[in-house]
Amino acid sequence: MSIFVDENTKVVYQGLTGSQGSYYGRLNREYGTQVVAGTHPKKGGTEFEGVPIFSSVAEAVNETGATASCIFIPAAGVKGAVLEAAEGGVKFIVAITEGVPAHDEAFFFNQLKREYPDVQLLGPNCPGIISPGKCNIGITAGHIAKPGGPVGIVSRSGTLTYQALYELKQKDIGVTTCVGIGGDPVPGTSFIDCLRAFEADPETKAVMMIGEIGGSAEEEAADFIKEHMTKPVSSYIAGVTAPPGKKMGHAGAIVSGGKGTAQAKMEALESAGVKVGQNPTEAGELMEHFLWCDAEKSRKFCDDPVKKKEIADELADILIYAFTNTVLGGFMHSFMQASLSIHRLLK
Repeated sequence: MSIFVDENTKVVYQGLTGSQGSYYGRLNREYGTQVVAGTHPKKGGTEFEGVPIFSSVAEAVNETGATASCIFIPAAGVKGAVLEAAEGGVKFIVAITEGVPAHDEAFFFNQLKREYPDVQLLGPNCPGIISPGKCNIGITAGHIAKPGGPVGIVSRSGTLTYQALYELKQKDIGVTTCVGIGGDPVPGTSFIDCLRAFEADPETKAVMMIGEIGGSAEEEAADFIKEHMTKPVSSYIAGVTAPPGKKMGHAGAIVSGGKGTAQAKMEALESAGVKVGQNPTEAGELMEHFLWCDAEKSRKFCDDPVKKKEIADELADILIYAFTNTVLGGFMHSFMQASLSIHRLLK
């Protein structure tokens, strides 16, 4: 399974005829996403590469049965576009645009909560969402994501979202859904929203969470994980070397008063049982270790004598190395390497 979107999701692109909308709308469609409509108030009745263009979202929904919207329009028009999508009957809205005024974000966030509580907004200023092999809405490069799960990803950082997908693919680990929530001060979808959805998804067995300095979203997520998550979580926090008071690229990444630092976030997550990597690669290695510990997978090698011999040889080499390096603290590192080596052999 996946969360929020899947192969049945029908998407209307608000801004499909613009330069960015047409580029990514085309890529999403080529990936396999059901791009069923576009909108433009002055181009209704036309087409874009075979996709019908409607004057409004409501008209597009009525004609195509669209259930999701992707917004590729300038920042000044995003407030109106979000509300138009909700009023038009869309249930999942992805706002890619950056630079949306904070007061606009606060306005439509609260408007959705009051008048359209069943509508889920992702963004603004986010890379979007991808359920690999099923649906890609936004600007994520589909080829870097391995389909099939069992890992779910949620990230505040756009670039590190892509790296998380890449790190897992290099380890032959698939993803159920990857959600880029964006780093603005008023995100439509939070870490907690995604963690709750991943916890409920039977095909997601573990979660990778990518945070960054500023705000309190990671600390709030840590509280949720501690109280409600049964699935393992690995994490990485960007901005470890940032000086106090530093404002990063995202409007939400502001450190002040000793709060919102990378260290504070890492400590909160670790206290909740999250394994925190020092970099995205290490977070991926931690995830690989989680999956190796899956009992069902571990039992598979028992019936394969060839794999049993390979594992025995691997363990022998590692343990010899570990024995000779125990004084230098090499045992635990070697044990981790042994675990990862065995996991690769089990695939």
